[in-house]
Amino acid sequence: MNIAVNQAQLEAGDLVETRRSPLGLFAAILRNPLTALPPEIFREKLVLASVAGRQSLYVCDPPLIQEALVRNAASLGKGEIARKVLGPALGDGLLTAEGAHWRWQRQSVAAGFQHEKLIGFLPAMIGAAEDTKKRWQSMTAPLDIGHEMMRTTFAIIVETMLSGSASLDVGRVERSITDYLEPTSYVFAYTMLGLPEWVPYPGRVRARAATGYLRESIGELVTARRAGASRRGDLLDMLLDATDPETGRAMQDSEIVDNLLTFITAGHETTALGLAWTLHLLAEHPSVEQQVLDEIARVTQGTALAPEHVGQLSFTKAVFQESMRLYPPAPVITRQVEKPFDLGSLSLCEGTVLYVPIQAVHRHEKLWTEPERFDPTRFLPEASKGRHRYAYLPFGAGPRICIGSAFATMEAVAILAALLPSLKLAPVSREAPEPSLKITLRPRRPLMMTASERRAA
Repeated sequence: MNIAVNQAQLEAGDLVETRRSPLGLFAAILRNPLTALPPEIFREKLVLASVAGRQSLYVCDPPLIQEALVRNAASLGKGEIARKVLGPALGDGLLTAEGAHWRWQRQSVAAGFQHEKLIGFLPAMIGAAEDTKKRWQSMTAPLDIGHEMMRTTFAIIVETMLSGSASLDVGRVERSITDYLEPTSYVFAYTMLGLPEWVPYPGRVRARAATGYLRESIGELVTARRAGASRRGDLLDMLLDATDPETGRAMQDSEIVDNLLTFITAGHETTALGLAWTLHLLAEHPSVEQQVLDEIARVTQGTALAPEHVGQLSFTKAVFQESMRLYPPAPVITRQVEKPFDLGSLSLCEGTVLYVPIQAVHRHEKLWTEPERFDPTRFLPEASKGRHRYAYLPFGAGPRICIGSAFATMEAVAILAALLPSLKLAPVSREAPEPSLKITLRPRRPLMMTASERRAA
């Protein structure tokens, strides 16, 4: 037993226990890991899951999430699942590193995400969105909105973080990320069930080839920049100039690759998915879309979108926030107990695996009114008062909260404001899309939409 709990605690409602057969769990994970999550997590505070003698604890109560991820952050590590799923591509970068190695990497890039720096990125964000708009205006075939948004956000990452590294093959990078993520359900399932790493699974060879391509192509950028005389003040330069304050050592090229891949994959993938789900939801809710259009028109006063307009689009920002409530791009946080501690009335022993199922917390029946309903007004300033800060976790929580959260939100608002006034998007199919967990929350089938010129009112 990794979790010390007695029958009295179960009867008192401190937590609910659920059991699943290994075979049933394995099948659910392979189809879609979201369907493998215990259904109780959408209504209970704590859920103890037991599979073949292995225990996991799902933490769904905001105060307990805060207690675990903030007050006891030093007692938690990323754990075996994160290492096996993310490690092959992202190495020991900011998303996967632990302890002092994580802290100095985070300090090395923090200056690149200060507000003043982010404001300077807005022209590039708007420019990339304008390029997307022109491309859509010349197309008549249905668009894969997820792919289109990834193309847009990738262009922004390259321009702002890698200063125009045009040699990168955008299409191949995107395909490689997909090839890498596709078989992660098997890695997740094998790890949960304790299967050895040598057991084969479909897509493994392709995933390894994708990892090799990604690391090689980014490594070439690092080598070229290190050999060059000029500096551009972007993320790559920050990593090249970074030194560990405790040891004085600089980052090796492989460590820089780890971090660049972290920002490229996590940075452009998650924002792109958030935007794709947002555009889908707006197409399904024309009255909300009209409110967005009215706000953009009021703020811009009929002029072209400019950087100073973006910060004034509070309702558009609320729309993106509500979309990420319903479809959080990173829907599960995984941690493993490294030092025993108490969580509420539970005593957690070393090795305990904790899950914060963000997808369930965001749709929890005790935390949200009509949790399945799309309602951006939840995120307007007055409506947000009184809500526990850990009831909404699209960018994670605690010391390891996503360093790019402000960048992503600003980027999303800018892209929406640049696209929506000129183009109307409509879904090709009326079938409700099914979200699927591939580390990130992707639609199981592409979100196909048509784009047409928006008629003036």
